[in-house]
Amino acid sequence: MGKGKGGFGGMPGNMQALVKQAQKMQEDLAKAQEQSEELTAEGSSGGGMVVAVANGKNQIASLQIDKSVIDPEDAEMLQDMVLAAINEALRNVQEQVKNNLGQVTGGIDIPGLF
Repeated sequence: MGKGKGGFGGMPGNMQALVKQAQKMQEDLAKAQEQSEELTAEGSSGGGMVVAVANGKNQIASLQIDKSVIDPEDAEMLQDMVLAAINEALRNVQEQVKNNLGQVTGGIDIPGLF
């Protein structure tokens, strides 16, 4: 085989640079994903009477319910407040994760990443 212009294995220099850039982005993405798993975000409802904290793994890390909203006669209200707080916490942490990973991808939406 003849010798190519620069690069390895006959790969052109700019192709080699693209491969290196892709590898670096993949490494940076893996680091960002690890860091994202450590993020937390809060959501609340009922004026802070119910507070949920979600983590970057889309799990609820904690849930606090003020005793004053526990009414055995109105379980539906408490259920709605818990759901609202959890959904807000999950939305907030997902936004943080998206922003964290977006810094690596330069805002390019990679399907299945977010």
